[in-house]
Amino acid sequence: MNTIKEYLTHSPLLFDGGMGTYYHSIAKQPLERCEYANIKDENSILRIHKDYIDAGAKAIKTNSFSLAQIAQEEGLRTAETLAKAAWSIAETAVDGKDIFLFADFGPPAMQRDDTFGIYQSLIDTFLRLGAKHFIFETFLSDTLIRPLATYLREVSPDAYILASFAILPDGFTAEGFFGPTMVDALLAEQIIDAGGFNCVSGPAHLLARAREMQAPGKTLSIMPNAGYPTVIGGRTIYQSSTTYFAERLAEMAALGVNILGGCCGTDPSYIRETAKLLQTAPPAIFVSDTPQKTVVANAEAPSENAFRKKLLSGEKIIAVELDSPLDSSITQYMSGAADLKKMGADIITIADCPVARSRMDSSIVACKLKRELGIDALPHLTCRDRNINATRALLLGLSAEGIHNVLIVTGDPIPTAERDEVKSVFNFHARMLIRYVSELNQSVFRTPFFIGGALNVNAVNFDAQLRLAEEKSKNGAGVLLTQPIMTAQAVHNLRRAKSALDAKILGGIMPLVSHRNAQFIASEIQGMAIDPETVEQFAGKSKEQSAELGIALSLEIAKEIQNDIDGFYLVTPFARTDIIVSLMEKIKNL
Repeated sequence: MNTIKEYLTHSPLLFDGGMGTYYHSIAKQPLERCEYANIKDENSILRIHKDYIDAGAKAIKTNSFSLAQIAQEEGLRTAETLAKAAWSIAETAVDGKDIFLFADFGPPAMQRDDTFGIYQSLIDTFLRLGAKHFIFETFLSDTLIRPLATYLREVSPDAYILASFAILPDGFTAEGFFGPTMVDALLAEQIIDAGGFNCVSGPAHLLARAREMQAPGKTLSIMPNAGYPTVIGGRTIYQSSTTYFAERLAEMAALGVNILGGCCGTDPSYIRETAKLLQTAPPAIFVSDTPQKTVVANAEAPSENAFRKKLLSGEKIIAVELDSPLDSSITQYMSGAADLKKMGADIITIADCPVARSRMDSSIVACKLKRELGIDALPHLTCRDRNINATRALLLGLSAEGIHNVLIVTGDPIPTAERDEVKSVFNFHARMLIRYVSELNQSVFRTPFFIGGALNVNAVNFDAQLRLAEEKSKNGAGVLLTQPIMTAQAVHNLRRAKSALDAKILGGIMPLVSHRNAQFIASEIQGMAIDPETVEQFAGKSKEQSAELGIALSLEIAKEIQNDIDGFYLVTPFARTDIIVSLMEKIKNL
């Protein structure tokens, strides 16, 4: 039998289709996880392999997609037993036939300290059984694939490695990684032999990715879902046409995609129709040695980002946080914002429902500030209750409205209601979201977003905060805004951060306005710290006296940190813009 590389010199390699969905459609009493059928319903798995081979597949995958997840839940011994059974069934199916057999690995349920070791043990198991071809499919990033492929190369230099990512129609994974970038990097570094995409997206959207990535010498693999599913009677159904699916895969082959197949919803009929068309498809063609970028006629030039330009030029910035209204009335808010602009605020930041209390949408308020007052705005973009599609949609709208700065934070969780009726949804953390927006800057926005992140100088374990801040900077954050600084330890931590980080830093300052306000912040607000002595300074003071004291203490902090920061981040207490205006006037005279 020829090697895969030899086979690909004269023909694309056609894989099988979706094991899991096909198994659930033919098994009389399907198990929740089809991998357990390797030992409890071997005949169904053997039939599936043979059905795909009879349909024209020249490569099949072992029924082992979820073994890493099973190992995490049930133990490695169970997973290894299922792996051995999966290999034995697949070997029986290909016996006497020229079919390439791949050991199949899906992503873990979660990343743990033992995750790499689990995959390593499963790889070793398949190697001992005689595996020479390996596929890592439906992964959301390359962070695990890289060390696994490197290990596999060390222990089996001749192994053929295929890595496949699950991307949304826009090319990004659910964790915010851009699929084409990962594939190109892995191929260029020769970490893998072939790379591409499977699952999540249908054939039309993956065909679009193929057009973008075509290039001689690049071994691409694309295995789409049958289409997009609908739920009927509690069952997930794929209602796409086998002819339509096959025609799109034939187009991919004509573009030079070397490896093809199907994922969820693709039964042997899809593979059979594809095999027929591939026999008559035109040879692979390439437009040029490098993919051509689309040229958009009359494309708008990038807009100038005044905030970014001033900050990077070395001038001191004054950013002011002004929380949006709690109700639908915004007149007073706009009046206060106008006063801040008049006093010289460079940008107004707007928190996204701080302490999980519902307020007017920060992005809508940012657009209103830009349109009506002509002041730059920095809406906070949280990871809470917004998936990757909604995040991209929001960013597109902000960009169209001339908002080109965002502060990305995790966001405060919504308190859980009785019987868990209300929960927050977090699909990714702040570092992932920063990287996602940074990736979008490369391909989507004519004016890239200038990305800000948070830096908690009040953290007890500040070493951990520094590591997180370094990752944020590496992922694309150009400026970090600190929590309000009110202690000597916070000042010390700020100076450590300034010497360790490449990003610009805005030092947080928030005037306290009363004894009760100081007590509340010291006791109930995470990420903030106040010395007890400072809290007691406000005891017994009137509203006016407290405001004066709050400004005076804030000015002392501003003087102490002014040489350690690239600008000030002033947090407005209780919409008291008059206090911030007074503080700004004094800071300007430092």
